[in-house]
Amino acid sequence: MGKPERLTTTVSTKGQVILPKAIRERRDWDAGTRLLVEETPEGVLLRPAPAFAATRPEAVFGLLPHRGPPLSLEEMDAAVMAEARRRRDRD
Repeated sequence: MGKPERLTTTVSTKGQVILPKAIRERRDWDAGTRLLVEETPEGVLLRPAPAFAATRPEAVFGLLPHRGPPLSLEEMDAAVMAEARRRRDRD
């Protein structure tokens, strides 16, 4: 990224900080973007919060309805490839 810009901001009486527009635009952080705030030895680190909470497979296993016998891995791979081809040919 080259030499970092030295930008300043001020903490408001409500504890709010405005991030400079140049940084928001570079990071594509629009209004409403949720950020994780982490205190580090060097200062404060801001990162975009994940859109979804981390989930373990066993927590969601079997949530999608399926009628019929279980499919083999080969059958699932074939179905995924068929859908990918369908979408490619559609566009």
